[in-house]
Parts: sequence; C-alpha cells; structure tokens
Amino acid sequence: MLFSAKPKGYFVEQTDHALMLARTSAATGSLVIEEVRECTPGDGAALAEALKQLQPKKSSSGYVHASCGVYTSRRFLRRITLDPKRLKEPAYFGEILTQQFRVEPDKAVTMVLNAPDGTDYDVSKGASQKEALFAGMLSEEIISSQDALLANGIYPERLELGTISTLGGLVNYLNFIKSKTPTLVLEVGAESTNSFIVSSVGVEATRPIPQGLESMIPVVQKELGLKDEESARKLFYSNTFDFTGMGPLLIKKLLKELQSSIGFYEVQTGQSVGLLISSIIPAKLGWLDVTIAKELGISPLKLDVAPWLESHGITVSEAAKPVLDQRWFGLLSLMVRHETANPAANAVAAEKKA
Repeated sequence: MLFSAKPKGYFVEQTDHALMLARTSAATGSLVIEEVRECTPGDGAALAEALKQLQPKKSSSGYVHASCGVYTSRRFLRRITLDPKRLKEPAYFGEILTQQFRVEPDKAVTMVLNAPDGTDYDVSKGASQKEALFAGMLSEEIISSQDALLANGIYPERLELGTISTLGGLVNYLNFIKSKTPTLVLEVGAESTNSFIVSSVGVEATRPIPQGLESMIPVVQKELGLKDEESARKLFYSNTFDFTGMGPLLIKKLLKELQSSIGFYEVQTGQSVGLLISSIIPAKLGWLDVTIAKELGISPLKLDVAPWLESHGITVSEAAKPVLDQRWFGLLSLMVRHETANPAANAVAAEKKA
C-alpha cells in the first residue's frame, strides 16, 4: 500500500522591517524546519524568488498556503483590570474599546483573554478573573494584510496577530528555561513602541508609548550636523554607521517612559524586571537592545531556542540554521502549539476574505 507524503508546512511573519518565511516537513505535530528565507517588504522580485525556492512545484491554487503572523499598524494588546460590577452590561467591553483604545467595536476583530493564561475570558467568572487582555486588529487592516499576502502569492490559511503569538512563545520559553525573572518585551515601531512585561506566569503589564524610531531621527541630524532629516533617516537605517556611542542620547525620551512603566510595575508587584528583548527590531539596529538594557540596568535576554523547539517536537535542518537567531523568534512562535493555554494559543485569527 502506498502512503501519500505529508503536506509541507509554510509559515510567514510580516513586520514593517522584514518578511520571514519558512518551510517545514509537516504543517503540524513533530516537524523539521527545512528551509528559511528573508525579504525586505516591498521587494516583490525577491519575495517571488524566495517563494519559488521554498515551493519549487506550485500548488494547484497557485498560492503558497501558510500560517501568517502580521503586525498591523493599529493593532492593540492591553492588560485591563475589569470592574466585576459592570461585566453583565452589554456595552461594557465596547466602552473599553472606545475609551481606552479609540477603536469602534464594530470595526475591529477583538478577543478578550484571561491575563494569567491566555484562555478565553468567561464573564460568568468575572468576580475571580478581573485581569484581562484585550487584543485585536482593525478589520480594514486585516483585509489589507490579506490582500497584500494574496497579491504576493501567499494564501493565509491562518492569520494571527504576531504580538500575541510572540508573547505566548516568550511565556512558554521562560517556563521551559525555568526563569522567574520578569522580562521587558519591546515592539519598537516607527511612530510608537508597545512595551510589555511578561514572566513565566503570563503577560503582567502592557503600555503603549508614543515614541518610536522616528523620534530618534532629529537627534541623529543634530548630533552629526546633517543637512536635513531625510539624510539622517537614511544613515540611521543603513548599516554604515555605528550608533552605539550615541545610543543613550537617541533613546532618551523612550527611556524615560520605560523607566516609568518599570517603576510602576515594580512598586505594584515587588518584583524586579531583569531582562529585555525587542521582538521585531531591524537587523541593522541591533545596538538598540544592548543600549536600552544597559541604561535600564538589566540584561538582554539571550535566547537558546534549539532545546526549546526540540521540547515541542521541532528540529532545525542545517539549511535552516538562520532561524536560530533571535530575530526569527516570532516566526518560530507560530509553529509551536502549546500544551498549556497561554496567549499564543489564543491568537486573534481573522476569517479569510471571501
């Protein structure tokens, strides 16, 4: 009797800075990461070549069917302390979205999760479960993300909010290494930064910060005496200048906000934040993590993902060794299916556009 080969698995993570792609020996269960590719967003030719290398023989649909993690510009993930007295009010959760996120409830896909473990929030247990995570994306941004993937030959069989799968992966990883150290996780974007404090017990604190990479450009221009901000921007995002020495000046505004967040958390919990990781930082800005950690007096989290992956039945081929680099952690988190409930297992999934 002939057995048909298991279908390959394909995974894609799309950020503002990079498009990470991987092919695995199977879509679920024990699998081998066979090959990986990375492209610059907007480089259609490079992406087409990467997909051709990952899937030499096109599927009958002409698309690469993949599990995808995306980071839409107005995504949100916030920890909220709920008022048990208002849980039965039909408009309560909508009011939180409107007032705290400036989001119209009918224009977003939102999930409400228990903060400690990421399971679906149960209103009937509200008296004992007051800490919740509100996570979501605007519907129009979900559609535009799907359209962009489809236009590039990728069919999103699963579309997740990358923030959730990554945070869930980090919680799971901290459990695996038996670390009890609260860890600061940063998503540094162009205009803003999402900061989170996670530990082995879940997402403990969240805060959006109105400073991002663009707030550093005027400082670069001033310190280097450049003629305009565009020149400073090109230099900042290039790999031709070492900004390590200038780092403390560049992060001054961001640092003040982070110190405030950490201070509040430590006073509230009595625990000290000891580790830092930036989850979607461009490769050329690797100095940022080191500088922020040094200024905060904490240590960068050095990931050793191979043993962690093996504990989930995932091995890495020689050809896919780049995936062991920290920058690929978000993509790896899409592959890991957690046995215990946590935020990664409850990612915001968008229905495929018809």
